[in-house]
Amino acid sequence: QVQLVESGGGLVQPGGSLRLSCAASGFTLANYAIGWFRQAPGKEREGVLCISIGRVATYYVDSVKGRFTISRDNAKNTVYLQMNNLDPEDTALYYCARQRSCYSSGSPVYWGQGTQVTVSS
Repeated sequence: QVQLVESGGGLVQPGGSLRLSCAASGFTLANYAIGWFRQAPGKEREGVLCISIGRVATYYVDSVKGRFTISRDNAKNTVYLQMNNLDPEDTALYYCARQRSCYSSGSPVYWGQGTQVTVSS
């Protein structure tokens, strides 16, 4: 069955970095886009960044441009979210999700369980 498992979250000080991983199984990662989403306490879930089948990145929010990057290793069935210069506003539960494309309408069907990122001094 389709599974997505996030890892790499944790507590980091402002200005620090984290790399999140999304390990995929049960399907051929190379055939899908993967998006990263986040949900902060008391806020709605928002899209952050997506990587297409052709490895093109699509930013869903301007606030992470210049700080977050996304990459994929299809041989390892893993998508990465590199987060630099983290800000307390980035504190959230981060999820990855399988998408047909980075411009797919509607909510993705398959999601991971999430990994918590907390940015605090």
